[in-house]
Amino acid sequence: MLQPRPAGRLTTLDGTWNLKFQKDRGAPAEINVDKLSSWIENSDQGIKYFSGTGTYSKKINVPAAWIKKEAQLWIDLGEVKNIAEVFVNGKSLGIIWKKPFRVNLSNAMKPGENTLKVKVTDLWVNRLIGDLQPNTTQKYTYTTQAFYKADSPLLPSGLIGPVKIISVQ
Repeated sequence: MLQPRPAGRLTTLDGTWNLKFQKDRGAPAEINVDKLSSWIENSDQGIKYFSGTGTYSKKINVPAAWIKKEAQLWIDLGEVKNIAEVFVNGKSLGIIWKKPFRVNLSNAMKPGENTLKVKVTDLWVNRLIGDLQPNTTQKYTYTTQAFYKADSPLLPSGLIGPVKIISVQ
């Protein structure tokens, strides 16, 4: 019987992330965020009601000591709403859509500077609700059935984290 391997947290990816939004969906082209949080918590209405794909990016400096033959490096994205695709140094490591939001980084990370990108796609509920807000000048969605109202609750969206790099022996 296989025994579970212990996992150790190497780091939490705090600090600033660059976030680019899909074009023509009402959000700005890009912003920098100092802390990961749901898009619905943002004061910018284009971000609050955004539905589509947002791409988070960050540079990570990987110490050589993290790269070991007897251990695997994994990324744990924490909370994601709703689907994520992880890229390291331009290489896609797969799409994840359920907990735990984890991907093996072992074959993509190298000692030194690495570029991490996480594409997150949410549901279109928030954009439908945003299009119903009073004084909305531009609508981005269309549906034949009114499933939501202007005061319907928004759904959490984006990369919420915390994002951790872990080692599995």
